[in-house]
Amino acid sequence: MSSIFKKLLAHWKLVLGLAISLFVFSVSVGISGAYVLAYTSTEEFCVSCHEMSYNFAEYKGTIHDTNRTGVRAICTDCHVPHTPGPLVWAKIKASRDLFYTYISPSIDTKEKFEAKRAVMAQRVWKEMKSSDSHECRSCHRADKMSVDLQSAKAQARHAKAKVDGKTCIDCHFGIAHHEPDGPGPSELFGNTAKPAP
Repeated sequence: MSSIFKKLLAHWKLVLGLAISLFVFSVSVGISGAYVLAYTSTEEFCVSCHEMSYNFAEYKGTIHDTNRTGVRAICTDCHVPHTPGPLVWAKIKASRDLFYTYISPSIDTKEKFEAKRAVMAQRVWKEMKSSDSHECRSCHRADKMSVDLQSAKAQARHAKAKVDGKTCIDCHFGIAHHEPDGPGPSELFGNTAKPAP
């Protein structure tokens, strides 16, 4: 036997105690982390900052808030990735909001918010374009849409968008929040998806 193994065996109670402590610590960190991720993904948490009250007020009454089926999309459904790695990364990036809320307020008044509306919207559009509107597609699946329930105009536009390599956000922006002045996602960022063959 190696000398390290003999030392560990001689102090087996200490080794066992450390192993159990490490296990308990790991489980505690995992549960705490899951709780923090879940709590920071609630609508109540999202709108708890004063500057988010402007967004929330315009969201109220939209199709994503109130509709015939009662299915709602809350802030995190559209603004946070749903897969674990990108979700955690988005939460880490969102921690900069603490700086802009408490240390250097940049959208703490309605006027400041409106002045930055286009920049904030364009940041979200760019992220959605780069993910091929993944957040939209977690609820709206093209393969599950009843095309015959769509208007002829919607059918034609969806077919053209597919051929042109467009993604949801190219056309469906300004739905839950007021649309800023200026160009939309297609004009700003072009097509990021590959056109259908």
